[in-house]
Amino acid sequence: MVRSPLLPTLATVFALLLGYALLQMGNTLQGSLLTLRGGREGFPALAIGLTGSGFYIGLMAGSLRGGHLIRAVGHTRAFAALAAIASTVPLLHLMVVDPWLWPVGRIMTGFCFAGLFIVVESWLNGASTSAVRGQILSIYGMTGMLAGVGGQMLLTLAAPTSFVLFCLVSIIISCALVPVVLSRAQAPVQAPDEMAGGASLDLRRLYRQSPFGVVAAALVGMSTGSYYALGPLFAQRLGLDASAVAAFMATGSLGGFLATWPMGWLSDRMDRRLLVSGLASLAAISLTWMLTFIPEHPSPGIIYAMVALFGALVIPAYSLVLAHVNDHVPPGEFAAASGGMLILWGAGAALGPLIGGAAMSSIGNRGLGWLILTAQLGIAAWGFYRMSQRAAPEAKEDFLVMPVQPVGVELVAVTEEAVRERNAESREGTAAL
Repeated sequence: MVRSPLLPTLATVFALLLGYALLQMGNTLQGSLLTLRGGREGFPALAIGLTGSGFYIGLMAGSLRGGHLIRAVGHTRAFAALAAIASTVPLLHLMVVDPWLWPVGRIMTGFCFAGLFIVVESWLNGASTSAVRGQILSIYGMTGMLAGVGGQMLLTLAAPTSFVLFCLVSIIISCALVPVVLSRAQAPVQAPDEMAGGASLDLRRLYRQSPFGVVAAALVGMSTGSYYALGPLFAQRLGLDASAVAAFMATGSLGGFLATWPMGWLSDRMDRRLLVSGLASLAAISLTWMLTFIPEHPSPGIIYAMVALFGALVIPAYSLVLAHVNDHVPPGEFAAASGGMLILWGAGAALGPLIGGAAMSSIGNRGLGWLILTAQLGIAAWGFYRMSQRAAPEAKEDFLVMPVQPVGVELVAVTEEAVRERNAESREGTAAL
């Protein structure tokens, strides 16, 4: 069978990846900007947490229901409509500065972004062959991480209290339309059933297949969701200005970016539960040290070092957990498993900012750290317990880098099938020898 090389496929999907990068850049900037502006306006930490939760609530809803819109009007029209709505919401946030209305806008943004990401993912799938689809998915995930770093650094361009950054978010999201709509990649005729909510979600079955994955996905979502939603407020309360807050958030994302691929390589060669539990244990130890011994207003160098370590230990966890679930899901069920993992991750990501905001309101700035510490201890304890109950699988699937904010299931599902086929061919070739 003739396999298409990676570079020609990348040339075809470059416009899609560029549009996706712009979307992630605008979304990351918007999330941090709202947190900083809310802090400057004196919003309660609980209200800021609710605003952060709103995005993940909308993301879950759009991931499960957005496919219906795509099937009804097509990929291009759906993308244009959702991008138009998403680009207007930052301007609405600017016009109406209210702590209890902003969460509504974030729910709208989350729903729109889920649909936008689904369109990009389905286009990527249609333009990729089975030989390179896994590599394309990993590049897609790494692109999202790097774009997130860039979005955080855009906070340095203007003060959060001005109108400039809100307009910039709208401009970036609008510009994301151009490369995607003009892409040479062929859009699928209609959205697959999985994207329209047709995949069967059975969380009980998923728990039987991977008890560790089910619990860990929710706790990972709680950790990363609370960090991205409340991290800017945490840094702001440490006395950092807007530029330093941008560096704080970008450093954490960059730590996760640099650690994801090495951690994935390592997970292919050991029990993934041991690796995830070990990383969670290290994260808990570092957070305990930070909360216990670091003063209320540490030096910027200490702050950046700690958040980089945090990002390296926590951000890659979702990709590792999903890879562990892959090892236990039989062929033909990965779309449903991916949907279940999305629900669990999204529920944790929505709940984390709410609990974190309440904790920061009641016990101060360190409440966010105690929440994430508790979640990481839960991952570690559950992982070590599960290792005592069931051995690691003998056959393992290849690790794939997942986006920081998982959305679609179709691209992942077909990638997984391609990986299974490749592994089966490899085993058949070995047996023939």
